[in-house]
Amino acid sequence: MVGLVTHPSMNPAFRRLLALAVVFVIAFVAVSALRTWRSGGDLRSLIPGFSKKAGQFQPEAFTLPDKAPLDLGDVELLSRLNNEYARLTEAVVPSVVSIDTAGIRSEQLLDIWGQTRVRNYPTQGQGSGVIVTKEGHVVTNHHVIAGQQKIQVTLHGGKAYTARLIGEDTLLDIAVLKIDSNEVFTPLKMGDSSQAMVGQIVMALGNPFGLGETVTQGIISAKERSLSDNQRDLFQTDAAINPGNSGGPLVNLRGEVIGINVAIFSQDKQNPGFQGVGFSIPSNDVKEALFQILERGRPIRGFLGVQMRDLDPTVRAALGYEEEDGAAILGVSPGSPAEAAGLQAWDVVRSLNDEKIHSATQLFALVQRARVGDEITLDVWRKGKSMKVNATIAESGAAASAQPPAAAAHQGRTRDPEEILKALGIQVRDLSVPERLRGYRGVVVTSVAENGLATAQVRVGDLVIGVNNLRVGSASEFFLHLAASAAVQDTSLQVFREGQVLRLNLPALPRQE
Repeated sequence: MVGLVTHPSMNPAFRRLLALAVVFVIAFVAVSALRTWRSGGDLRSLIPGFSKKAGQFQPEAFTLPDKAPLDLGDVELLSRLNNEYARLTEAVVPSVVSIDTAGIRSEQLLDIWGQTRVRNYPTQGQGSGVIVTKEGHVVTNHHVIAGQQKIQVTLHGGKAYTARLIGEDTLLDIAVLKIDSNEVFTPLKMGDSSQAMVGQIVMALGNPFGLGETVTQGIISAKERSLSDNQRDLFQTDAAINPGNSGGPLVNLRGEVIGINVAIFSQDKQNPGFQGVGFSIPSNDVKEALFQILERGRPIRGFLGVQMRDLDPTVRAALGYEEEDGAAILGVSPGSPAEAAGLQAWDVVRSLNDEKIHSATQLFALVQRARVGDEITLDVWRKGKSMKVNATIAESGAAASAQPPAAAAHQGRTRDPEEILKALGIQVRDLSVPERLRGYRGVVVTSVAENGLATAQVRVGDLVIGVNNLRVGSASEFFLHLAASAAVQDTSLQVFREGQVLRLNLPALPRQE
């Protein structure tokens, strides 16, 4: 037993406090020693002088596992799939190229004295492409090379070549380049996109953010997607597509190109990034444009010469049309196959060659894919009666260029929308995919007739965003609202021009005496 010797004269209360302190220290040391012993520590570390000096390091005991949790035989299917993905990538990557572009763009500026001056500034761009012929023809997106004077193509091994533009299809957003070399290149086969299925595994390849060859894997999430009224159906995929992937291929498990990556969906217009929704142009459409460009230097599309509108409740009520399927004709171009066949404004096209029509976009796609010179049969509804109409497909570019300038129609009140539109003299187009991705909405004015009623107000290049304060999202919607309004009243257009929103007033057509 521990004894405590105290001075006889020490205060009894102080002696009791000192005894308690000694007991506490002894208990603390005992507990610390017990914990150190149980944890496998060295009891000498409790004694002053045996503790590790500051700055000293004592090696730790450690043992790393030398065996994987599973053998490859336990995951045989995944192991084979892993090897096959690697083989597929190795087979297709040599045909994928990175595209760097440079050019000079001009911008008109207005100084403080009202003088207009032109400022030139350099531009650069990046994208992707895929070699499709042994001679070195490359397919990419039109928006990758649009307006650029210098094009450089870099292959998988890092070798760079200059390239020249052979032809482009702005509507499909496809361009064909030729590498400036007589070497024999490794192309990829264009597959049959009509055989693609929703849920099918695909791989997207390209040059996102200028990082070089990148491979992402996913599935086809949906088919028959469209970003504008004048664009053919697209594939939707969840394979990661980012800025710089544009123009790269979407391949199937055989390494065949079944699509060309064209766009992504992003709610952040300033900093677009992958959000699980990407779009690709089906390879059958690309192949058709490729052959036409290589053979004739430009795309060739069928032309009927009609302005169309989907059958929403407003149009159905106006026409007295009660069926679900079909597309309404807003106007017929003069001298067009449609006019020669006897089609009229406010006819409803219900089928083309016995294929039911569900939308104006579908009808445009079928006409564009038809061969020039082919005769098509349309099932048409007109004022409650059904009839068969035969029309001969013309070439789109040739048909448009053969048209004389729009002349002013007889200035009188009329219910013929075609005559109203001719009198106003405005032609517009839908926005392209890149324009829509930048957040623009509306239609772009492509021409204004010299003797039209809109000449003094509207300019080529104006972005029309509304008619009578009603938003418009497509050319067909614009023509419908304009024709309906101008026949009976003055019409106001909301236009975006040179960074400002303007209101332009167009006069109503005078009443016919």
